[in-house]
Amino acid sequence: MQPNFWIWLVFLSLCQAGFTVGEGPGERTIEALKYLRDNSVTKYYADMLRYLHSKGSSLQTLQNSFSDYFREIVLQPRQLATDLQKMDTSTFLLSIKYFYSGKVIEVGAIAFTTIDFGHIKKQIMQIPGGNRSLFETSWQKCLPLISSSQCLELLIMELRLSSAIYLQPEMIVNMPKDLQEETFKNITIVFKELYDKMTARTQRAIYEWMSGLITTKNLLFIFPKTGASGTESWITAENLWFLGRYIVHLPLEEIQKISLNEIRLFINYDNATKQLDSVYDITPATAKAFQERIDASGFDMANTSTVYRLGLLVCFFDNVQELDAGEARSLLHQMIKCNRLKGFQVAVRKLKSQLLELVLKNQTLNETLDSISDAIAGLSFTQLESLSPQAVRGAISVLRTVTGWTKSQMIILVDKFIGDNKQLSLFNISQLGELVLGVSADVFYNTSVDDLTQAVKGTLSDYAAKLSAAQRLAVVTKIVETRDISSVLDLLNGSFLKELPLSSLLKAKNYNITQLDRKGFRRSQALFLYNVVSDEKPVYEIISFGELVKGLTCERIESLDNTTFLTVAELLESNLDLLSPYQLNCLAWKYQQEMPKLMPPLLLATLPIAVLENAAQSVCRPLLFSLGKAELPLIIPDSTKRNEVIRRALQCLNYTLQDEYDVDILGRMICNLSPQIIKTNISLKALTEAFMQFRSCRNLSNDQKREIRNKIREYYGNPTAWEPELIQDLGPLVTLLSKEDLTILAEKFPDILLQLALDVEGMVIFQDFLTVVFSALKRTSGNDKPSSPTPDCHGVRAPSFDHILKLADANAYWSVQELNCMSIQTFVKSVELLGALKSFNMIQLTALKDKAKMAWGPIQSWKKYQVVTLGRIALALSESEIKELELGSIDTITALSQQTEWTPMQARSILEGFLQDSGLTVDTMKGWDLVGSGTLLCAMNDHEVSSLSAATYSAVAARIGEIACKVEVLQELLKKARNGFGNVDDWCNFILQEVGTIAAGMSKEEIRILNDDLMPYFQPAAIAALPSEVFKEFSPKQLENLGPENAAAVTESQKAALSPEQISSLRAAMDGAGLVEMLPSASPVIDSKFVQLFMVEIASYFGLPVPSCILLPEDQLTDEDHCSNAQHLSIVTI
Repeated sequence: MQPNFWIWLVFLSLCQAGFTVGEGPGERTIEALKYLRDNSVTKYYADMLRYLHSKGSSLQTLQNSFSDYFREIVLQPRQLATDLQKMDTSTFLLSIKYFYSGKVIEVGAIAFTTIDFGHIKKQIMQIPGGNRSLFETSWQKCLPLISSSQCLELLIMELRLSSAIYLQPEMIVNMPKDLQEETFKNITIVFKELYDKMTARTQRAIYEWMSGLITTKNLLFIFPKTGASGTESWITAENLWFLGRYIVHLPLEEIQKISLNEIRLFINYDNATKQLDSVYDITPATAKAFQERIDASGFDMANTSTVYRLGLLVCFFDNVQELDAGEARSLLHQMIKCNRLKGFQVAVRKLKSQLLELVLKNQTLNETLDSISDAIAGLSFTQLESLSPQAVRGAISVLRTVTGWTKSQMIILVDKFIGDNKQLSLFNISQLGELVLGVSADVFYNTSVDDLTQAVKGTLSDYAAKLSAAQRLAVVTKIVETRDISSVLDLLNGSFLKELPLSSLLKAKNYNITQLDRKGFRRSQALFLYNVVSDEKPVYEIISFGELVKGLTCERIESLDNTTFLTVAELLESNLDLLSPYQLNCLAWKYQQEMPKLMPPLLLATLPIAVLENAAQSVCRPLLFSLGKAELPLIIPDSTKRNEVIRRALQCLNYTLQDEYDVDILGRMICNLSPQIIKTNISLKALTEAFMQFRSCRNLSNDQKREIRNKIREYYGNPTAWEPELIQDLGPLVTLLSKEDLTILAEKFPDILLQLALDVEGMVIFQDFLTVVFSALKRTSGNDKPSSPTPDCHGVRAPSFDHILKLADANAYWSVQELNCMSIQTFVKSVELLGALKSFNMIQLTALKDKAKMAWGPIQSWKKYQVVTLGRIALALSESEIKELELGSIDTITALSQQTEWTPMQARSILEGFLQDSGLTVDTMKGWDLVGSGTLLCAMNDHEVSSLSAATYSAVAARIGEIACKVEVLQELLKKARNGFGNVDDWCNFILQEVGTIAAGMSKEEIRILNDDLMPYFQPAAIAALPSEVFKEFSPKQLENLGPENAAAVTESQKAALSPEQISSLRAAMDGAGLVEMLPSASPVIDSKFVQLFMVEIASYFGLPVPSCILLPEDQLTDEDHCSNAQHLSIVTI
């Protein structure tokens, strides 16, 4: 008998006195179980122990066995599944009963141990694979007995707990085909409830199973067949209702056979509308097939009552030409819900546009603005410009609720709403809702401080993250000017608080720490505030206030005494995501120095790779669990070390993924698998889950992508046999396929491939996919003729608005000639989409710029919103054309500064244009003017930089520190930093962090005298921007103190300028070894009991006995404390 299985049986017998646990539990325990049934519980416990003793067991070994087993299963979900699968069903159900009870079970009358099932359950459900082990075992054991109430309840509970994410199509195929009515209804209720959580193939399998049972003979009396015109169909009104959202899987031929009487009954059901409102994944073909049957059954499809009952079928309405203006307006209102569809938004947008044209035939836009639903988001710039201010103000309650506005549309509507007033009240801001994003930074600043103070608590707070940095800074500047810094800290939160200048914080003398609770800070703010409050408050209280932990320095970590460190360790561990790689490394060394046995496994990865290499094999599972949940680049910035850590982690799995449990454990690390491991070391059993995990990887190398493509082809075969559900499940992985395979799919499922192109927009994908998508659309679509065809456009297929909407990134394949032949109307509708594409080359951008001139007239007449909407197209403007633009608004400049490909001459022209058109000089530029200018500030000359107001620079130092200019500009900006914050040799860590890249303007002399302790507080971008001849002036000690993140930012040219000694120090910093000297008692070797103490933490959850010898250092043990061999045996090794 397996030892683990034996433990379960003994435990169950002790816990469940008198309960029969099943046949054949083994001769060593069968006598005890029989004895149990004939004796009192109390006497049984003693006799059971005597029995076990007579068979060679003892109380001590039994205690050890219990301890070992319940510690082990917490970390071994695959083993738990194996043990549970070996049980007979009644024993299994009893085990699950105790597991889900969450109770603390006292085992034995003499209470020789207790098991806390609440904590065991919590731990198993938190570890990767834990939920899977319970779900899959329950499914395997209970599916054959699903008609029993106990098994049915268990399966329903497991489905809900796991959200059905582990439910695979093959599991559905094996479901019973002869269920009783009540069982069938109960399990399908859960399937319908969890529909959105399942894969498309699982949804399809469930539909086929449900429809199969409905049509079997034993269920016909529940779901009888009916027919019309001699054609029988199993699809009755009752069955349509019963299928719920699974009706989207009905084949078109089945829909066409539905009896007209049954479809009429179904639409008349009160709950039919709710059901049709929820079919978010319905396709146009399925929707139109239903519409045809509904229409044929006698319903007036244009009738308002009918339209209301159609649910999401209205999104594909097919008889627009038969509607009048009133009916079109009614349909538009029903189409608001179409935003919830999981695709086909291009078709929805086109239908809304057609309906809007009907509505506007006999009324002006001003008259109907508040009654045309969210279709107004599709209005052209010309239509929006034609609106009167009165119409906009009258319809603002509708406009504010519409989703999908572009930035340019918001600018137009806000300008109409504000009019000539150029001021906003608190009431106005609340009226605007999301349209507040179109308010100018200058208008925000001109708003009264009282109104702004109230607005940042309400509407502005809701949209703070979407406002530009210039807009937020204008708000913060106005508030800071009139209020003391303490009240400002109390008022501001989130994105607004992060715009608060360090220079303002420096003016305050003290803070009420309760003001800082759960607020978000920049690291420089946190460093300063931590420093201020640390004199009065204990470290535990400070770091309990959320993001203030960002200000915890390495020196403060190192100075914590053992008692304090033990107190704050748990709190720090819960906030690891807020700590920088340098702080994590410091914390890891502190654990290594003080409590190596209790170090969180994740921190182990931040120590030198030699530490990890020398760690016991037992470190594997805790390390895997931790790394699999982490964003490794944020913890281990250096790619070389990161690869070594991953290699060590994979070693724990023997470099092989044998099944889905290994995939669960690997977690996000799957994205870092080498091409060779993907090729040879992922078993077939693990592949399905591996593909699901690969879908979320955003930075796969081309070699990784090729191996994944080969695995897909190997596992799923030739795409000629693929079903649409497989394409949906693979999602972005489909883009990795070869051009030949993609062409096959494009011919079979063009709509699905086009939808996929929209889903992966913005990702880095193979060009073959975009080429095939582009070809597929051109093959299946007609022409959009130019409004004024020229001889050059004869026979040219010009892009239409629909084309551009559908193609997403594949629009890059339009030729210059095709772009030239685009109609003016198409260009105006699609300019914002085209301007957002990253893949157009300069020749294409120039063609689009020329089209803008044709559409909008001379450049000097272009309005602010038109310049904003250009996006990358603006890059094609020459310096002379830029000078013709109206650039007086910082909001226009903010939009232009988002482009990073300006030539120095273009950037200079934009900057000059802004100063000229706004009437400002460099010394009168406000803080938000500087922030909005962004990288365009790099075009300033020395004289202009020197003219900047020192106070204004200090107020926006953090934002200016995000841009990377040539070193000459940085050197001039550093002079401003010296004016605002003092000489470099007097700087504190929070100042160096605040100035960001401007620190790269330091001289060689300043570099040499820089305090070693300040090195980690350079920003990585500043390190990378230092000229090599300056960078080499860092001493080996300074380089050693850079910290992992800054060391990883060092460029190859900078490394080439270093001496061997400097290189050695830099490598130590990269590896996380730079703090060894700072912590002299730390040893780069992991204690052999590292994982034992990790397990002790778990044991404390379960109330299991832990010998004091494990908790105390050797030199602190008394004779009584020393471990016996039996006590050593009770410590679990994974």
